[in-house]
Amino acid sequence: MHVRTLTGGLAAVLVMSFPLLGGQAVAAPSGDTAGPSAAARVLTYDASGAAEFRSAVDRGAAIWNESVDTVELRPAASGQRADIRVLADSGWPRALPTSLGKGTVYIGRQAVNQGYNTVRISSHELGHILGLPDRKPGPCSSLMSGSSAGTSCTNPYPNAAEREEVEGNFAGAASTGTPVPAPRAVPVPG
Repeated sequence: MHVRTLTGGLAAVLVMSFPLLGGQAVAAPSGDTAGPSAAARVLTYDASGAAEFRSAVDRGAAIWNESVDTVELRPAASGQRADIRVLADSGWPRALPTSLGKGTVYIGRQAVNQGYNTVRISSHELGHILGLPDRKPGPCSSLMSGSSAGTSCTNPYPNAAEREEVEGNFAGAASTGTPVPAPRAVPVPG
């Protein structure tokens, strides 16, 4: 996550700079325990049913991890019940949230066959599980504009407003792990 990287780098620079400034150098703590990432709510996903889209799902999850600090998506351990199930099917991509951070994502081959980008589809559908609605029609710069941005749009990254909304959705539940109800629990076509 971007804040974790920045704070770790800043701490290293400060520790190395103390001798130059006449201060006393101290050893930096091992491990990353500072910053907002310590309070991130961890959500697990199971992409074992995503077939040929598994790497796109992993990339979509990584994009969200790079983009926000209050939630982190991790692959579920073997035998662990995942918060998010990801499946491939022949229909249109869609998400079925059951509560905030939980539900099922379908990576539909219909959209892929029409030329839509698999990583954008994955990021978009995971966005629904993270509490974001569709924002159609919309520009390519809006991840949640989905298919309305056209097949030439390959942007898999949430814009600033989308990142801020997800941060807000998980801010209260991040440190406690308390489930927060989703804005809606209805099928959301991609």
